[in-house]
Amino acid sequence: MSIDGTGRVFLSSVPVGLPIRRHMAGLGYPGRLLVNMSKTRRLISASVFVLLLGALSACQSAPTGHGVSHGHHGAPAPVARQGPAAGGQGGPRVLDLTALSDLEGIIPRLATKRVVFVGETHSRFDHHLNQLEVIRRLHARNPNLAIGMEFFQQPFQPHLDRFVAGELTETELLRDTEYYDRWRFDYRLYRPILAFAREHGIPVIALNVPSEISAKVGQEGLASLADSERAQIPQDMDRANGQYRERLREVFDRHPGSEQRDFENFLSAQLLWDEGMAERAARYLEEHPDRQLVVLAGSGHLEYGMGIPDRVRRRVAVQTAIVLNGGQGHVEPGMADYILLPEEQTLPPAGRLGALLQTSEEGVTVGSFAHGSAAEAAGLKQGDRILAVDGEPIARFADVKLVLWDKQPGDEVTVRVRRGRWVLGDQELTFQVSLR
Repeated sequence: MSIDGTGRVFLSSVPVGLPIRRHMAGLGYPGRLLVNMSKTRRLISASVFVLLLGALSACQSAPTGHGVSHGHHGAPAPVARQGPAAGGQGGPRVLDLTALSDLEGIIPRLATKRVVFVGETHSRFDHHLNQLEVIRRLHARNPNLAIGMEFFQQPFQPHLDRFVAGELTETELLRDTEYYDRWRFDYRLYRPILAFAREHGIPVIALNVPSEISAKVGQEGLASLADSERAQIPQDMDRANGQYRERLREVFDRHPGSEQRDFENFLSAQLLWDEGMAERAARYLEEHPDRQLVVLAGSGHLEYGMGIPDRVRRRVAVQTAIVLNGGQGHVEPGMADYILLPEEQTLPPAGRLGALLQTSEEGVTVGSFAHGSAAEAAGLKQGDRILAVDGEPIARFADVKLVLWDKQPGDEVTVRVRRGRWVLGDQELTFQVSLR
């Protein structure tokens, strides 16, 4: 389970462990991604008063000098939005939009922090481009940098090390880290960051705990874990923050089907994620006292400092800063040190089969087709079992993704299927599919 900056819970990794059986095949990556990295990333300090999204709601500021970057442990409570009179006797506070800084204006301050947390909405490409810009500019000041990533899990650290060292291709990295089984978001979103890390030899740290453990906790609770599983998670998990619990309760109650699940297990799974990532980050900091660490994670793990940041500081005495990507909700004092206001950018179109695939113990079969499906136009039929794509055996949906992730519309792939027949028995067929 992962919470992004909108408060949404992504079912692709929710710890309740519900199997996802149907997938739209064919998210690919154009081999030549052109991104205008010179566009200005505007930002504001979260301690400034703000009116957002046209709402006449005032946010009350935190006292100067007590922002989240100064290592406090008690996350500030969200400020109630009351109306025009909020903000004291002077009336509502105002954010002067003509006085916004740019990204370069905060880099000197971020460079003084041992840990910089940069939040994201997982599906927003512009958020990841902003993360890359922060990394690039900090690296220019201090090459002794490391990047911690939520979307890689700790047991797969050796594969990340080999990738950064140039020993693995991107497809091999995705296969060996089981990326499409464990994260599922389009790899192209993160590709520029990993390419930069590889180019400059920047260590990439797998922060997350194994998803099978968090899924088990989400279903059955911490008490269900075997000793071997407990050995892979933090032994010290702090439940004292009541605001953390309340915030997750709100998320849980908005999630469809919450009445059929146990909130305490949901809370434990989220706590396990945050504590697990914090412990791994803190351990890296202690083992590498000369390195600055940039942590990339969903904004829900960072806001108000109560997810990962406070739990890192509980373990190791470091100065930190929180940078969030905004533009999708209200801004409140104490939720971050800085909020980036990105210009939305989307990934280029991907080459698609246009088939809704179903997975089972027998393999991957075609469930139905999207309108204008490339696979249907090539001759595939509902019920066909996909045996191979471009010569690569297909046993799981992730295998399809591994073949198609870098394909563009117009690229041609070879698809071999087995088609059942009532009278003459099964038949193996091969089709040339021009992706759309």
